[in-house]
Amino acid sequence: MTRFEDAQAALPFVLAQGRNIETRVYQRRYPAFNYAAHVPVVTEGQPWAIGTTFFTVDTAGEAKFLSGAGTDMPFNQVTRDQASHDFAMIGSGWEWNLEEINQAALYGVNLNDTKAMSAADKVERLLNGIAMRGSTEKNWTGLLNSTIVARTDAAATGTGSSTFWASKTVDQILADINGVLSSVRTNTSEVEWADTLRMPPDAFRDLATRRMGAGDGFMTVLEFIRRNNIYTAETGQALDIQPLREARNASQDGGGRLVAYRKDPEVVRFHLPMPRRVLAPRQKSIMGFETGIIARTGGTEIRLPGAFAYLDEITAPAA
Repeated sequence: MTRFEDAQAALPFVLAQGRNIETRVYQRRYPAFNYAAHVPVVTEGQPWAIGTTFFTVDTAGEAKFLSGAGTDMPFNQVTRDQASHDFAMIGSGWEWNLEEINQAALYGVNLNDTKAMSAADKVERLLNGIAMRGSTEKNWTGLLNSTIVARTDAAATGTGSSTFWASKTVDQILADINGVLSSVRTNTSEVEWADTLRMPPDAFRDLATRRMGAGDGFMTVLEFIRRNNIYTAETGQALDIQPLREARNASQDGGGRLVAYRKDPEVVRFHLPMPRRVLAPRQKSIMGFETGIIARTGGTEIRLPGAFAYLDEITAPAA
């Protein structure tokens, strides 16, 4: 039977537990909040950098008919711009005391399992919230509430002039989706395409379970939309459609919001220069120990807002 007479003797046991739990934590990098499925995560650069700087280049000029003896050759100009984005650190920790250490050693219990998983979940919860909605403390916006993205309400074509998809026909829903996809195309002079749709789970489940025809068809509305939309028709590529629970009350009036965008780091990125890192345990008092998990993030950055569009009020506000 293992005995620890004092905190100093218990320290090696704490350190060993800390090393064991670090491995466990990294095995569950995204335990509950898979923001990487919706926003490209960028981990490049130094983890302790204060931020990132990037440059943009644009050109201006023209071509025209010339005479062989002419001196009016049009020349092109290049303009360069610089922008930066700051990073910040987040963290969550846990602690033990000498009594817990001895009891864990006595009964062969993993000292850190529950507390460590809780701390890891809290860090991931915060990262997910920052990715989706930003941070008011840091004046950041997220995937769902950027002020530089064009937005519009869904057409009031449903039963009783409703905008909600539950009150609309398949053709009306498809018109809404093609309308938001087309807006990205039109607003960028046919340069950008939105290849991704994120919507409230209620809207997604409605599309996934409602059948075509008079409810007796063999194809669901979701399958029909994936095959019959203007993005797929023009590019031959599949439209990425997934539910996003944070979208259920993301509109200005608290209703459901559809997000259409091109999912590419060139367009939108979640800065995560330091993914979750477990700190070494330390003795903080005569009988107490502590450790924690930290991460550094810059939140969600939308660099090409023209490749984005919001469509609001497709579902009723969530209770």
